[in-house]
Amino acid sequence: MRRSLACATAAVLTAGAFAVPARATTPSTSPQVAYGYAWPDGKGHLRIVPKSATLVKQQGFLGYRLKTLAGAKEVRLDYTRAAVGRVTVACDLKETEGQVALDAKGLGRTRCKPGDLAAALGRGATPMRVEYQDGRAVRVNEILISNWPNSRTARGTIERVDDRTVLFATGGKTYKLGYSYLTYFYRTTARCKDGWLAGRPVNADRDGLGKRACGPDDLARALRSVEHPVLAKLRFSPEVGGIDEVWEVYGDA
Repeated sequence: MRRSLACATAAVLTAGAFAVPARATTPSTSPQVAYGYAWPDGKGHLRIVPKSATLVKQQGFLGYRLKTLAGAKEVRLDYTRAAVGRVTVACDLKETEGQVALDAKGLGRTRCKPGDLAAALGRGATPMRVEYQDGRAVRVNEILISNWPNSRTARGTIERVDDRTVLFATGGKTYKLGYSYLTYFYRTTARCKDGWLAGRPVNADRDGLGKRACGPDDLARALRSVEHPVLAKLRFSPEVGGIDEVWEVYGDA
């Protein structure tokens, strides 16, 4: 099964060392720190839900084990003036390609610009440590993850927030989820560019699930065509806050 959120930098990290607690997210005149999975949230902005963070080490690699932090609230930050440290050895690389640039605390140390961070965020969930104050990120460092969470599958309703974010309601809970260029969208329609459930459902299986493989831009376009929550099946990671796959569901099948 494909994993759109799987990061090549996470595979080599497993063993534990010492804990680094995420700090409180209440307003303060002093800089605060959040560890977590960041997503783009408008031009020059990111959103991140703070996690507890444990630094781990194996075979010379440093990474973090992130876990849900009780009571943590999403933080939206302007990063246009932030100092940026990437884990890649060059600012324009999409992945580490087998070489990492980390300091003694497991933080990305390749000095880059906010524009390089924007490009990284545009590719999906980005694990990072963010130092921030008064709604602005002061310093942003990418980190490696030792325990990238497994995805799960559920049916529910999705509602558009923007072209890369939805609200997914399932099992009495609502999740705010992002999707990336690797997210798969399976349609019941004849064409990828059709509106939600528009036209004859020639590509639905016996359970009403879409079979035509389409992409995230098609998902964004289809969700723009509806003004209310729609039925869907998702493979997603609540811990990361991201979507791997979306199935359009025909009717109430």
